[in-house]
Amino acid sequence: MIKLDIINEVVNRTGITKTKAEMAVETVFESMKRALAQGERIELRGFGIFNVRPRKTGIGRNPRTGAEVAIPPGKAVRFTPRKELQTLQRACRCARTRVRQCLDRGKKDGPECQAF
Repeated sequence: MIKLDIINEVVNRTGITKTKAEMAVETVFESMKRALAQGERIELRGFGIFNVRPRKTGIGRNPRTGAEVAIPPGKAVRFTPRKELQTLQRACRCARTRVRQCLDRGKKDGPECQAF
């Protein structure tokens, strides 16, 4: 799913114009970017938590020369899914596994073989 898909979903569910939906989605994303840039935590109930965590100093290697390179400390955005999203993720994994097993056995139809 890309940003345009989200905008189209907002238009379909609310009936507002595409221009207004695009402005609304863009506003949400910009406010999230601004909050993360300031180091704030974003909690979306039933979805998950975005927060900024420090990243340690590390040692990497130049792939061409093999020389060690110091990697400076930085910050990274982390996402922690909430329980509802984790349950959905597990269900998707189980469904994909069932579909693979059905295909391995040569089955292509039936309720247990339907792809997500």
